[in-house]
Formats: sequence, structure tokens, C-alpha cells
Amino acid sequence: MNRLLNIFKQIRSKIAFYPSLIALGGLALAFLLIYLESIKISSFLIDVAPFLVIDDTDTAKTILSTLIGGLISLTVFSFSMVMVLLNQASSNFSPRVLPGIISDQKHQIVLGLYIGTILYNIFILISIEPTENEYQTPGFSVLIGIILTVLCLAAFIYFIHHISQAIQVGNILTAIHSRTKKELAIIIENQEDKNQDFPSTDHWEKHKITQRGYFYGILKDDLIELCQENNLKAMISLHKGQFIIDGTVGFLTEKPVEDELKKKIEKTLLFSHTELIGENFIYGFRQISEIGIKAMSPGINDPGTALNTIDYLSSLFIDLLLKKDHEFLTDKNGVNWVSLNCPEFSEILFNVMATYRQYCKHDITVMRKLMHKLKTLKLHVVHSDQLKIIEAEIDQLRQDAITNIMNKRDLEQLEADYFSWS
Repeated sequence: MNRLLNIFKQIRSKIAFYPSLIALGGLALAFLLIYLESIKISSFLIDVAPFLVIDDTDTAKTILSTLIGGLISLTVFSFSMVMVLLNQASSNFSPRVLPGIISDQKHQIVLGLYIGTILYNIFILISIEPTENEYQTPGFSVLIGIILTVLCLAAFIYFIHHISQAIQVGNILTAIHSRTKKELAIIIENQEDKNQDFPSTDHWEKHKITQRGYFYGILKDDLIELCQENNLKAMISLHKGQFIIDGTVGFLTEKPVEDELKKKIEKTLLFSHTELIGENFIYGFRQISEIGIKAMSPGINDPGTALNTIDYLSSLFIDLLLKKDHEFLTDKNGVNWVSLNCPEFSEILFNVMATYRQYCKHDITVMRKLMHKLKTLKLHVVHSDQLKIIEAEIDQLRQDAITNIMNKRDLEQLEADYFSWS
């Protein structure tokens, strides 16, 4: 990823990107129709298809004014409803799911269509000249405005349907699962048939960085180019999502580097003042687990959702077992120039299991589901170290169950085969 591509991705991720483009399209269409009216397109259509043209200035002004007022009301109503649903999602699931709902391109396109049509109708209304000339009424332009408004009504119906579906917990979990699974698949595919050769970094020179904020990515092409030009191998000691303060060791190099090169390397590291989801698959595990834990809170009391989150996490952990613990930035010749600090399987599994054990240790149904998940993962391990990690988590889960579940019959069911009755 180079710098220009990173800037474009940042702009495209903003909620105003698509609405701005569509609004500009509405303006461009308005100016095009104003030009066509200047060359008497309405006069031509009156002769060819008079039923398509509104040939009365007062009627045209009334229609356009009505359309503008109606669309503004429709826009306000639509996104007032969105705010209510977002508040509900934040309360019932997790505040971290909001960016995914807000940034949905379909919602942005509907908003853009509203704004674009409003701007189009406003400029067409302004273009109506107060004259008695027979062909000064932009009849054809008014017809286009009516058609666009009908499209807005259709978009509103779709918007109501889509937002009601998007707020359902099952669809939220499916979306997070699909996105995370796709990110893992890309990483695993990039690791296939690539060598893992990289020198030991035990005695490399450490470099502190002056940046602040959340680390969320690297300008990969720029960093590889710097390493090739200076025949230098490096290790990025930061991991995605980590909050950085002044003085944090950001990267290591196999040999001393000058301050100018150090600054260039530091500029290839990307930081943000807010936590970004980006392409970090860790957020998928965290979002799903947070929804499950929130469902087990006394205010929500929805163990069924918690059980569903465990199913999705099981699927993701099976894919995570295939991921290697080391990631590298590699050039076209297959040479590894940069080693990346990425969370290991043991860390992710522990963080997920620790939160579930803390908040679900009193519920035998959820504990059985967790035990079933861990035993399922044992069937998909790639190497023996993963098996030891899973066995350790099974022991911890069993210990918490014995400590917190008083009913002996329930404890006997902990090790039994899990039967899904939902």
C-alpha cells in the first residue's frame, strides 16, 4: 500500500464520501438540464410528446417547491430513525458495532440520493425565469425532478427494510464474521508457499518513535523500497490497534541507521487518534466476544445470543489455526525485508476465553458450549503447540466451572457432548 492509496482509502471510509459524490452528480445533472433548456429541449418535446412536459410556470414552481420540502422532511425522518436504531444497537450489543452500521455504503447511497435530488430540484427552481415566454418553463427538467423523487421514495422503502435487517444481532454477527474470515483468508493465502527465513532480532538496534495514537497499518510498498535501497532489514515491534505514546519502541533494524532514514521509516507507520477497524482481523474476534458478553449482562439477559457468538468464534478460530505466527513484508523476488509483530493464537484464544469465563462462569449452558468449542478446536490443530494451548484453556474452563457452579448434576454435564436445542 502506498501513500496515495492510503489517502484514498481514508477518504472513501468517511460517511460523507458517497453522499458528496452523488450530490455533485445531482448538481451536474441540474446544470446539464439547464443547458438543454437553453437550447429549447422542452420546445422540442412539446411537439413530439406533449404529455411529458409541464408547460405552466406556476405549476412547475409549485411542484418543485413541494418536492423539495417533502424530500427534506423525508431525509430528516430517515436519519432520525437511524440515530434511534444506533442508540439501541449501542445499548443492546456493543458501541463498537456502530462504525460498521454507519459506514454501510447502502445507507450512504440513499443519503446521497436524497441530497442530490434536493440540490437538483433547488437549482431547477432557481433557473425558472419570470417571463411570459412560452418556452421558458423547464418542463422536461421538472419531469426529471419528479422521476428522481419517485426513486427517492423507492430508496426510502429499501432503506427502511435494510436498516431493520442491519440492526438484528444475527445479521450483525454474520457481517462481522464474514469480514473477519475474509481478512484471515487473505493473510493465510499470502503466507502460502512463502519462506519464513529471517535473521534473529535479539541484538538489533531499537528505535523509539515520537508518534501518538492508535497504530493501524504500514505503507508497505514505501517501507520495502526503503529497505531495498539501504540493504536493511527491519522488524516492526508494534501491533495493529496498539495505542502508542512518545518513547515507545516502534521498530528494530539489523544495523545502525542515520536519523534521516529513521524518520523516513517512521513516516511509513500509520497512526490515528481514534481506533480504526481497518483490515485488522483482531477486531472481529473482539467485537463478537463483546456482543456475547453484553448479552450475558443482567440488563440484557440473552444467553441465546452468547451461544451464537461462540459458534461464530469457533469458525474463526479454526481459520486462525492455519495462520502462521510470523508475518513478513516480501518483495517480488520473495525476499523477506520486514518482520511484523502480530498477535499469536495463544494470546487471542486467552483474551476471548478469559472474558467469557469471567462473565459466563455461572451459566452451565454457556460453559458447556465453550467446552464444546475448545474440544472442536483440538480436532483442527496444525501443530502440537496449539494442542497444548487449547488443553490449558480447557483446564482453566473446568476449574472455573467447579468453583462457581454448585449443582453437581450440572457439573457432570460439562464434559458431556453438547446438544444444541436452540
